[in-house]
Amino acid sequence: MALIQGKVRIIGGHWRSRLLTFPDRPDLRPTPDRIRETVFNWLGQDLSGLSCLDLFAGSGALGFEAASRGAERVVMVEADAKIYRALCENKESLQAMQVEPVMMNALNFMNSDVRRFDVVFLDPPYRLELLPELLLLLPSHLEKNGRVYTETRGVWIPDKPWNIKRSAKAGTVYYQLLELKPNG
Repeated sequence: MALIQGKVRIIGGHWRSRLLTFPDRPDLRPTPDRIRETVFNWLGQDLSGLSCLDLFAGSGALGFEAASRGAERVVMVEADAKIYRALCENKESLQAMQVEPVMMNALNFMNSDVRRFDVVFLDPPYRLELLPELLLLLPSHLEKNGRVYTETRGVWIPDKPWNIKRSAKAGTVYYQLLELKPNG
């Protein structure tokens, strides 16, 4: 049985219009162009000097988009070996030296890595319902004024200590940009 390849286009920055390819997997759902465009309008088109974490990298659309827009470092965490290989191939194809693919379970990564990030992309498979657990682990991984992008299938309100900075809906996808409350 042949593996079906998915494709997604980078929509902005240095690698604008370049295609990323990835294997077809049940939980892999690349963030659509329209949503990525909104998210990067919220974050700013130029991410120069920022450090980003794409915690459930999947297609790599969010992480490569951040790198394309100047992010200094983009760590992409992916547990699926075939998807991880595709991330490595896309990194090589783009010569994206600032991208660091990591093959690891996201929770294990959060519990073992001590680095801090300016932006965290967090859109785990919906069926796992991991956002509450992951958001508890995130404060120690965020730089001051760090932001977290989340994507969910339905309306979702985060617990303290998070503020919803921006939010929108496209079809059945709800997405938002979170930040820690002061003294949160």
